[in-house]
Amino acid sequence: MNVAIAGPGAFGIKHIDGIAKIDGVNVVSLIGRNFEKTQAVADKYNVPHACTDLAEALELPDLDAVILCTPTQVHASQAIQCMKAGVNVQVEIPLADSWEEAQEVQKVQEETGLICMVGHTRRFNPSHQLVHNKIQAGDINIQQMDVQTYFFRRTNMNALGEARSWTDHLLWHHAAHTVDLFRYQTGEEVIQSNAVQGPIHPDLGIAMDMSIQLKSTSGAICTLSLSFNNDGPLGTFFRYICDNDTYIARYDDLFNGKEESIDVSQVDVSMNGIELQDREFFTAIKEQREPNSSVGKVLNCYKVLHDLEQQLNSAK
Repeated sequence: MNVAIAGPGAFGIKHIDGIAKIDGVNVVSLIGRNFEKTQAVADKYNVPHACTDLAEALELPDLDAVILCTPTQVHASQAIQCMKAGVNVQVEIPLADSWEEAQEVQKVQEETGLICMVGHTRRFNPSHQLVHNKIQAGDINIQQMDVQTYFFRRTNMNALGEARSWTDHLLWHHAAHTVDLFRYQTGEEVIQSNAVQGPIHPDLGIAMDMSIQLKSTSGAICTLSLSFNNDGPLGTFFRYICDNDTYIARYDDLFNGKEESIDVSQVDVSMNGIELQDREFFTAIKEQREPNSSVGKVLNCYKVLHDLEQQLNSAK
């Protein structure tokens, strides 16, 4: 199976590393804004084709799929471009930064019948998989998810410390992980939501701090705190408070409420959430089935984000 990756930055490289561990999948093209940088990454990872135009890559013979690791603002339009060219697509989170664009991606997926998957990685991290399996088995039920998403990002830099050409967003990007995970783990839709945000950054034009509350159909709640101002431990930390137990998830690692480590090494074939996400994408293409985190399965997450944005805008 041949795949092109759009975006030679931090996440594009994570996908290249993950795909290297998957038999029968070849990265055949790398697309980026800057040709010299893109070619350098392609050379490093032995990718045979590099370019600056997604359309050029979509014309390559025997191309089966594209993974989009591009700026949020073009995710929806590029996903649609891939599907209209007859190519399966995985879009890194978020699918879009508006409800209208998210719905348009779903519409094109239904029209083409192609695989369109969104990179909601938390569904694939072994830590969250173990909790999900326990919920599915009826061993536990979530009472509350308490989540902290913290970064120190007062300038427009990416995970590699390089200047970004676009602006990240706490709501449409980082909150999307938790809103979808809350829906996925409870198996229910969000029926109540609330958000407040801190001051808008004078240069970046975004809120640097945000707090979100969610409630599901059964009454389970989620409390999410987000910040780009946190000068301390970075990343996202999940506490599952359940009727029978408590779990703390940090990416691919899991602990109980007493901070005792839980072995998740046998949950799946890898401990790398990105690799597992990519495995699901390629397996869904091969089996011609809907993948976990398909656009259809994650779509309502973006309706919640839209509603929260409307609420925040009305409070200005």
